[in-house]
Amino acid sequence: MAGEPRKARVPAALIAELRAGGVTAKAVLDAIAEIPRESFVPPAFRARAYDNVALPIGFEQTISQPLVVGLMTQALELTDRMKVLEIGTGSGYQTAVLARLARRVYTIERHGELRREAERRLAALRLTNVTARTGDGSLGWREQAPFQRILVTAAAADVPPVLVDQLAPGGVMIVPIGADDPMQHLVRVRRTDRGAETEDLGPVKFVPLVGEPAVS
Repeated sequence: MAGEPRKARVPAALIAELRAGGVTAKAVLDAIAEIPRESFVPPAFRARAYDNVALPIGFEQTISQPLVVGLMTQALELTDRMKVLEIGTGSGYQTAVLARLARRVYTIERHGELRREAERRLAALRLTNVTARTGDGSLGWREQAPFQRILVTAAAADVPPVLVDQLAPGGVMIVPIGADDPMQHLVRVRRTDRGAETEDLGPVKFVPLVGEPAVS
């Protein structure tokens, strides 16, 4: 984990809403309470930063609904000794939550401008345990594998075998499955001696996972 960010003013009502929605892990709720979501949304949407909704961030991307961030992070079952790969940096908000909970976060974003903006926000919060790069997230980050945890923040057509291969034995990946299907589902993948075991965690809606960086 990294140095202490500035004290966030996350409304208690939002934290209560997340708890009611199924986010019960104290460490996850504490991490969300410590991250100022208003720092990760465009100025035009800052008044809605603590609404429990997804918001646009440009490049046809969104900052995820806080409840979804909480549920996905909780499903990872993180400890502070784990190395995490995040596919889809976006605004950097989910990255910041992961950085509060994990030892090291590697994050890939296909839009270079989004990645650079996210890096500036993370630096301002003194979250120094994050390494980001622009690239094709569908290929993972083989040079840094294996990862104890992988979080995919865009919908894949199916469980990506390339990313499963980059999981450490016993590792967990959270990935939305369905791509353009209106009925996407959040799936938890565990890498075991018998292969990849999957568990359906319920319906979600994400932008599709695509290959090749759009902007370097």
